[in-house]
Amino acid sequence: MFSKACQYGIRSVIYIWKQSLNNNKVGAKEIAEHVDAPEPFTAKILQELVRKKVIGSMKGPTGGFYVDKAHEKFTLKDLVVAIDGPGLFEGCSLGLNQCSETNPCPLHTEVKVVRTHILHMLTAKSLKQLAEEVESGETVLARFI
Repeated sequence: MFSKACQYGIRSVIYIWKQSLNNNKVGAKEIAEHVDAPEPFTAKILQELVRKKVIGSMKGPTGGFYVDKAHEKFTLKDLVVAIDGPGLFEGCSLGLNQCSETNPCPLHTEVKVVRTHILHMLTAKSLKQLAEEVESGETVLARFI
């Protein structure tokens, strides 16, 4: 459902939140290791998320990536849009220019229902709430082999 960049970004930001809940900043190498992602690609994604203010970063020996009160409002939707753009939520699923409510493509009505469900799923909880679920053991962030 999500691009590889988006998958890495979601896992990375949840990991950053989990660490920030314990007042820790983390580097790209540690993040990549813990979310099973390539370090250079992860670093690129993280820099983009810093640029879009979804996460913060600080340079220096005590630096790293972090989140704080300023980032509490962000949801998965914000993260998906920051990485992949708004395409999941808008535009014709068949790529037609004239698709609209008054001029629907053959998939318009069904896709609208699916998008509504996806939008709810991606906005129901903040990224902080997802990290708290991982921290409490309610959910997991690691892949099992």
